[in-house]
Amino acid sequence: MMSRTLHSRLTRVALTATLAFGLLGGTAAAQDVSVSANAGWVSQYFYRGILQKTSSASAGLDLSAGLFSAGTWAADVGDGAEVDLYAAVGGGNDTFNISVGYTGYFYTGEFDDTYQEANFNAGAGPLSVEFSVGQYENFGLGAQNYSFLGISAGHEGFSATVGTFGGDFDGTYGEVGYGFSAGDMDWSISGIVNDSTLSGLVDNAFAPTPGVTLVFGVGKTFDLN
Repeated sequence: MMSRTLHSRLTRVALTATLAFGLLGGTAAAQDVSVSANAGWVSQYFYRGILQKTSSASAGLDLSAGLFSAGTWAADVGDGAEVDLYAAVGGGNDTFNISVGYTGYFYTGEFDDTYQEANFNAGAGPLSVEFSVGQYENFGLGAQNYSFLGISAGHEGFSATVGTFGGDFDGTYGEVGYGFSAGDMDWSISGIVNDSTLSGLVDNAFAPTPGVTLVFGVGKTFDLN
């Protein structure tokens, strides 16, 4: 299990690198600033294989300048809203890319407590890897440290992801999906298979059981430049 000291150091490194290189990248390419907004809806909001809410609307705002990107995103989780803040710095080309960043997950109600993460991402062609280390505040009952590893592949609208948790968290899931644009909107359909740890489901004998879910989504991105 990751120590709190190591987690804190990794988070500080990611946040410091993101801000420092972001300022440099943003200054060097101020004329290339891009701003966009997005809005969407999903039949069931899953994140990393865990159900957050059935029928959820969301909206976000993103900014990029050179090597730096940042944004915020909010979603309906029933008891209040989830509000995410994130920033990253990275670069690459059509063959390889890499980035380091920070993400904070905050809640306006009692649905959940705060998560803060250092994120490390790399991609080569159709393959990408995410490794994140985070700390969960856990409503004052003792902070929990966790890690998340996700491996994804995508090609011409099709995508597949396998993700697993470590540290104080546990569980594994898989997701396959297809996204396309029609009628000036972005549409998606995905299937999610999560293990008994993440599904929250039980069988007739009240024993934890894996879950399988089909999710539909629709959204739109708006260029604000």
